[in-house]
Amino acid sequence: MKTEKNDELQVGVITQTHGIRGEVKVFPTTDDPNRFKKLKEVTLAAGKERLPMEIEGVKFFKQYVILKFKGYDSINDIEKYKQGKLLVTREHAVKLQKDEYFVADMIGMQVVTDEGEDFGVLKDVLATGANDVYVVSREDDKEVLLPAIKECIKNVDMERRIMEVHIMDGLI
Repeated sequence: MKTEKNDELQVGVITQTHGIRGEVKVFPTTDDPNRFKKLKEVTLAAGKERLPMEIEGVKFFKQYVILKFKGYDSINDIEKYKQGKLLVTREHAVKLQKDEYFVADMIGMQVVTDEGEDFGVLKDVLATGANDVYVVSREDDKEVLLPAIKECIKNVDMERRIMEVHIMDGLI
C-alpha cells in the first residue's frame, strides 16, 4: 500500500462490459457517483497500460455507473480492460469541504491517543452507511476499528500526518 502522496485518485473500477457497443459497468469508488456527469476524461490503468480516456456517455444502473468512452464502439474494443482502475488527477478531483480528506492521503498516518500514547497506523477506511470507519493497525498486528465521528476522532493533522483519537469506553 502506498503511503506517499500521489497525483492521481481512483474514482472507479471497471467491473464488466455492458451491452455490445463498448459501454462498461463501473463500480464507483468516489463518495458521489454523480461526479461522473461532470467528468470529461479519466486515465484507465489496466495492467501496465495507462490510457487517457474521453468520456462520451454516462448512465446510472443500480449502484453502478455505465460509461461510454469515445472511440471504443464495440465490446471487443473494451473487454480487455475489465478490472481496470479509473483515475483522475488531483486538479480534476472533487473539491474537499472542511474536515474532508482523500483516503489515499490518510493511509499510513500515525494514530495517537488524546493522552499522548502511540496507538497505531491508519491502514484503511471503510465506508459504512452511517459514517466511515478507520481501520488502525496496532503493533501486535491486531486491528482496531474506530468510527469516524467527532467524539472519537479529535484532530487530523495532514501536514504532520498524525491523527489524534479518543478511545471511547468499550472500543478495545
